[in-house]
Amino acid sequence: MTTDSIVSMEQETHHLLTLLGVPASQYNSGNLAVHTPLTGEVIAHVPEANTAAATEAITAAHKAFLEWRTVPAPKRGELIRLLGEEFRAALPTLGNLVTIETGKLLSEGFGEVQEMIDICTFAAGLSRQFAGLTVPSERAQHRMMETWHPLGVVGIISAFNFPVAVWSWNAALALVCGDAVVWKPSEKTPLTALAVQALFERAAAKFGGVPHGLSTLLIGDAAVGQQIVDSPLIPLVSATGSTAMGRAVAPKLAERFARAILELGGNNAAIICPSADLDLALRAIAFSAMGTAGQRCTTLRRLIVHESIYPTLIARLKKVFASIVVGDPRKAGTLVGPLIDERSFHAMQAALDEARSSGATITGGERVNPLGDSLAFYVRPALVEISAQTEFVKRETFAPILYVMKYSRFVDALTLHNDVPQGLSSAIFTTNLREAEEFLSVTGSDCGIANVNIGTSGAEIGGAFGGEKETGGGRESGSDAWKQYMRRTTNTINYGHELPLAQGVSFDIE
Repeated sequence: MTTDSIVSMEQETHHLLTLLGVPASQYNSGNLAVHTPLTGEVIAHVPEANTAAATEAITAAHKAFLEWRTVPAPKRGELIRLLGEEFRAALPTLGNLVTIETGKLLSEGFGEVQEMIDICTFAAGLSRQFAGLTVPSERAQHRMMETWHPLGVVGIISAFNFPVAVWSWNAALALVCGDAVVWKPSEKTPLTALAVQALFERAAAKFGGVPHGLSTLLIGDAAVGQQIVDSPLIPLVSATGSTAMGRAVAPKLAERFARAILELGGNNAAIICPSADLDLALRAIAFSAMGTAGQRCTTLRRLIVHESIYPTLIARLKKVFASIVVGDPRKAGTLVGPLIDERSFHAMQAALDEARSSGATITGGERVNPLGDSLAFYVRPALVEISAQTEFVKRETFAPILYVMKYSRFVDALTLHNDVPQGLSSAIFTTNLREAEEFLSVTGSDCGIANVNIGTSGAEIGGAFGGEKETGGGRESGSDAWKQYMRRTTNTINYGHELPLAQGVSFDIE
């Protein structure tokens, strides 16, 4: 790789950051070196927050909340509408930055920003719909109702694979609900976070009167995340990452009775039934298993195929896995970009070595160097044919590995599907109504997301996103996920002159 190409990548990144309104001091000085997975080179240096700065930011966020909660919800919605406009105007620029920092395809980088626009539209509309129930009272001349109030400061800890969309799922809802937010992004993707913070500040300036500290960015290591988790000023923490991270975070939050939204590991499966439309299934499997180089929490990792169609489907899958273009995600025709870093590559190879030792047949999985660059880690997605769902199959490896197994009876397919610790996303491909309905029933998929004839990846913002078991149980984005960011009070109003007690209790005094 030439010196010119190194300068070019760094200059391109800095140009994008300038267009997005990020001051140069935020990316050309500091101890945290930022690498692009496209080439592996350093493209920026970012200052990190220390303990004192984090404490100050959390305190400022709490003060901002005390002011922001009194702003009427529809007016808070106007801020989110303006933020959505900033994202819309910045879509190509921010989308390109997402690709450079994560290695996603350009269409995926653009799609992530589109998700941010969509959740802002959703949240702005939601600002006029925070309605509580009116409940019939058993007492005459009494009215009982529910009221929803802002909760407080929301801590957001996000992962590298969706560096900005997950923040927006939480922040758009939290802000419109009347909360303040404190955000710790992944140390691997701080540049997109700086850009989003700059765009928020633009929207806040247009809105006017936004209290200082309403949305705060804290770039740092695990110690900063620990401060967010431990702070009594933060009643809700939304954390996205590994199950191991969740095991560390959850007890800390429970200890102080704080709320948790945990989006943790996924080990997602699809069942391919005899009646499946194989052309449709093949396309869905390809994107779900290989999109984002297998680095989505919703990535398809297990394929459970009926024995009658197994040979046909596997032959077609092998052709796709062998022919798919791995390379620069900014170039037309590329469908698989790089892994985020060397650590991810070694984790993938360790998993494949374990599969190989167990007698599995592996297609793909090798490292490729489409850019002729030894610092980047591009791999061909791996198709692993295995006879049983062993312990290593039940573990999530955050890489493009698809384990394929056979089944003969539908009940056995469901058993295999559910016999993993994780419970995020799932899919079935069938034209048999009974199979589809059973998969969606209480005896079917045990995941938070269950799909019929579409893949496991690519959720829309209108539905609540999240999973069960070791995936954490949290819900973000659409539906009624907003309720987690607010506190509910039950109100009873007596507009009469008597004081009847509930349940017929009598308590008469002279």
